[in-house]
Amino acid sequence: MKLLLRNRGAMLLLMLNIFLAFTGIGLVVPIMPTYMNELHIGGSVVGLLVAAFSLTQLILSPWAGGLSDRVGRKKIIVCGLVVFALSELLFGLAESSWLLFVSRMLGGAGAALIMPAVMAYVADTTSMKERAKGMGLINAAITTGFIIGPGLGGYLAELGIRVPFFAAAGAAAFVGVVTFLVLPESRSREQLATAGSMEGSKDRLITQLVRSYREPYFFGLLIVFVLSFGLANYETVFGLFVDHKFGFTPKDIAFVLTFGSISGAVIQVTAFSWILNRFGENKVISASLLAAGLFILLTLFVKGYWAIVAVTFIVFLAMDILRPAVGTQLSKMAVESQQGFVMGMNSAYTSLGNIAGPIVAGVLFDLDINFPYAVAALVLVLCFVLSLGSRKRMSRPGLQVK
Repeated sequence: MKLLLRNRGAMLLLMLNIFLAFTGIGLVVPIMPTYMNELHIGGSVVGLLVAAFSLTQLILSPWAGGLSDRVGRKKIIVCGLVVFALSELLFGLAESSWLLFVSRMLGGAGAALIMPAVMAYVADTTSMKERAKGMGLINAAITTGFIIGPGLGGYLAELGIRVPFFAAAGAAAFVGVVTFLVLPESRSREQLATAGSMEGSKDRLITQLVRSYREPYFFGLLIVFVLSFGLANYETVFGLFVDHKFGFTPKDIAFVLTFGSISGAVIQVTAFSWILNRFGENKVISASLLAAGLFILLTLFVKGYWAIVAVTFIVFLAMDILRPAVGTQLSKMAVESQQGFVMGMNSAYTSLGNIAGPIVAGVLFDLDINFPYAVAALVLVLCFVLSLGSRKRMSRPGLQVK
């Protein structure tokens, strides 16, 4: 509770910001079929809309993270909320497909501004001992936003197909004003001046991605990509997989995904900090990679509704522990003046996985219904094997990693 209320409730505000952003992402899910009919667009356009969001976030995240190092977290978070509000308003007003693309790209830009700055703010304001709890709270807000977004969108759509987006725009604008008035800046003038002299944040995206290979935290970024790739791969074809193989109804699918997501959010809020402090980042990351890979593979062999529920629960639980564990480790490894840059790279690698995962899953599913999960499991298990020998690479002088 002390962590939540410290600095005029900064952590609560950050959780609200990130929750709002990811709720807005999910609003579109139940409404897109109606938009497809109204605007006469096909499924391929819908897929490109998803890619447009992730691609924009990928391109801008490293720049935005570095910018928050130089000008401050608060300014970037508020700007991100303003851009996000504009994107939701435009989506609600759109009468043509090209405006939907502009809206989604603005949404990606807003997410690119908000997410790295929020995570870097947590790193700025927590001790090493508190870092796991802080990252767990932020990731719980992300998970909850993903859960609530589609349901809230469907409920508000009863009032009008465009109402959810106007509501999201208004909420983002309101939270932006509150954040501007209440949230204290986490970086001192000296820290901002020091970051302003750093060259890394001024590089182009490709240069930053190449440079990240030489950094001691590169393996952590690789895990971020594998995590996003595996989860996007798993979720993209899950409905198709259980429909084709077991005849699940939409209600069955919704329950399985919601149950797994809620369970993960509860663990992030209640037990994640204890797990990380008890076992250390390296052990938790390795165990989560192995569990996720094995249980995704197990999905191909189990039969029956409750067996699928149990396997999916473990997959989501492993992923929901893995994400904040990697974020915590990255924040500990980053020097003070580059927290925003490293969290920007975290967001960029997440976007890479979110782009590649659905594309690969769709292609493999057309070849064979089992291929997407077999490949996702293989990638995660290989990453687990690599993680066993990564302790030296994932540490730096002066930092003790368990």
